[in-house]
Amino acid sequence: MIRKLRLIRLLSGLSMVVTLLNVAEGDDRSPSLRFSERLIADNYAYAYGIAAADIDADGDLDLTSADYTPHNRLYLFENDGQGSFQRHIIQQDDPERLERHLVGDVDGDGDLDVVIVKNLRGHLLWFENDGSPMDDVLWQRHVVTTELPGAYDVALADFDQDGDLDVAASSWVLGNQFAWFENDGSPGDGEWQKHMIEADVPETRTIRAADFDGDGDADLLGTIRQSGDVVWYENRLADGSISWSRHMIDDESVCPAHGNPVDMDGDGDIDVVMALGFYFKPDDNDPKASHSSDENQIVWYENDSPTQDGWARHVITSGFDDAFEAIAADLDGDGDVDVAGTSWRNPGRVAWFENHGDPKGNWTRHVLNADWRSANQVIIADLDGDGRPDIAACAERGSNEFRWWRNEGRANGAE
Repeated sequence: MIRKLRLIRLLSGLSMVVTLLNVAEGDDRSPSLRFSERLIADNYAYAYGIAAADIDADGDLDLTSADYTPHNRLYLFENDGQGSFQRHIIQQDDPERLERHLVGDVDGDGDLDVVIVKNLRGHLLWFENDGSPMDDVLWQRHVVTTELPGAYDVALADFDQDGDLDVAASSWVLGNQFAWFENDGSPGDGEWQKHMIEADVPETRTIRAADFDGDGDADLLGTIRQSGDVVWYENRLADGSISWSRHMIDDESVCPAHGNPVDMDGDGDIDVVMALGFYFKPDDNDPKASHSSDENQIVWYENDSPTQDGWARHVITSGFDDAFEAIAADLDGDGDVDVAGTSWRNPGRVAWFENHGDPKGNWTRHVLNADWRSANQVIIADLDGDGRPDIAACAERGSNEFRWWRNEGRANGAE
């Protein structure tokens, strides 16, 4: 049982601060970090899709967050430099599911735009930053495609190396595909050309860009939840045209959901951290679900020989029921890479996992919120500019909130 050593509640506007020290069950170490939990916004219709970037170019990280029917909005939270946020609206009255998104300079004008999925309707959109993002004027809306049923997740990279940002996307169960969309240098002039990467794969979820084979171009990470596949697609760029070669990272795990590229072991190549087991139904015979708590894991895959199928899988934790997403960074400043993760329900949690120096060894789980229903996307970013990475996450039905956990530093006061 998690011991709450110190609990302080402060209520100020939208910011409820909960300061706590967490010790994982069965762990006899002193807690290494302090985190304070803070509410960014609540009363969402459905909170899913967040990002962090310096959108107003003032030197701190702002936040974006999507909210769907009946609100149908994309929010921009302006950071005052110390982790207090003022809400603005990038887009509204855009029916159905504005969800996962990324931030990047799509039109090459020097400021940051937003590329976002519109789930169910099958749209990919981008919203144009006119250089005055906080003036409360809605951003201009552009369509990347209307031909991606169940549009679910996005990645941004210059896949064809022509100097502009292209978009790759996954498509959930209505589309069951990975595709990329070519930015021809005029991204606001109509829909972009679609190139299929792989079709007829059951329930695509994660898509992320990284150079897995170290050849200087952007490859793609993907998960196919219902078939249990974690894959990467090798970008084979030649004479301005791209073909993709599929490589299997893992086809022996159950229900891979969301993960991210990271050099976990510090050897200079890109590994993968991943959540497994999403849709945990222990008392159900649903073949599309996980049924054992042991299948619900946070793991990392070691990139040793990337084009050979079957990367070594290292378990960070198991019994993390309904594990949804994992992301990595050095949270405690000790020179190795830690992990933050969410579990969706049963009951819904946010936790960080402490790397003690050997990522293939034992990790310690520290739960930041033990009962936050429908926790989903999680990101790591220094939101208050103190040099320590913080954690932010959102939770949809049952909670419908956007929160962040301020990294207060080591429990003994040492930096």
